[in-house]
Amino acid sequence: MSEHDEIDVERPNAARMYDYYLGGSTNFEVDRAAAEAGRGAMPDAETYARANRAFLGRAVRYLCSVGIDQFLDLGSGSPTKGNVHEIARQANPEARVAYVDIESVAVAHSRRILADVDGVTVTRADIRRPDTVLNAPGVAGLLDFSRPVAVLAVAIMPFVPDDAEAAAVMAAYRQACTSGSYVAVSHISQLAATAEQVAAAEEVMARTPTPVSWRTADRIVPLLEGCSLVPPGLVPVPLWRPDGPVEPEQVVRANAFGAVGVLP
Repeated sequence: MSEHDEIDVERPNAARMYDYYLGGSTNFEVDRAAAEAGRGAMPDAETYARANRAFLGRAVRYLCSVGIDQFLDLGSGSPTKGNVHEIARQANPEARVAYVDIESVAVAHSRRILADVDGVTVTRADIRRPDTVLNAPGVAGLLDFSRPVAVLAVAIMPFVPDDAEAAAVMAAYRQACTSGSYVAVSHISQLAATAEQVAAAEEVMARTPTPVSWRTADRIVPLLEGCSLVPPGLVPVPLWRPDGPVEPEQVVRANAFGAVGVLP
C-alpha cells in the first residue's frame, strides 16, 4: 500500500488544518471546514499558527548563529514559505535538515518538492516513537548525533496529550543528543483564549485523529528539563527574540509559549 492509499480524506487532519491557516494549498475541504470550525471556536487560531511559524524562523536563525548546522524537525507538516532548510541555508548552505511527520499528504508533498535537494530528508514516522524516528534512514543516515543537533518541536507536543508521555518523548530525543545540542519548543497555551474557547477548540480537534491538550507554562517546563534556557527563557512566542516591536495584543492572541534550550 502506498502512502497515497492511506490518505484519509473523510476526517480532518491537524497538519493540513495548520497548512490552511498558514495560507498553504496542501489541504482538503474537510480540513478547511474543520479549520473554520476551529476559527469559530477560537478566533485567534490563525494568529496562533502564524506566530508559531514566525517563532520557528527566529529560532532557526538563532541556532545557526551559534553554529548549529543539523536540524531534526518534528511534526514538520507541509512545506510552506520559510521552511527550516531554506532559513538555515541562508546562513550555512551545508546545513542538514531531517523533516519528520506522520501525515501522508504532508510527507508525500514534501518528498516531491525536496526530491532533488541534497542534505534534506523527509521521514514518515510518529514523533511519539523516538526510537523509530531516530533509527529511520532519513534521520540516522543524515544527522551525526556525535555532533550538536537542534531538535525542533514547534507546535507539535500538544498532540501528545498525556503530560508524562510528552515529557518522556522529549527526554528521549534529548538523550540522543550530545552536549551543546539545542531543543526548541513552542506550545499552545491559554493567554487571550477563554476557558470556553479552549474547551471548544479541544472539542474540534477531538474529532480528528490527533486530539490536543493545551498546557499552562508550568506544564510546558518539563518538556525542556535538563536544558539551560536561552534568554529570554520560556515566554509568549512573539516575545522570543522578536525582530522588532511587538503589539501587546499580538502577544496574547498568539496563545502560545516558546523557548530554546541548550544541553550543557
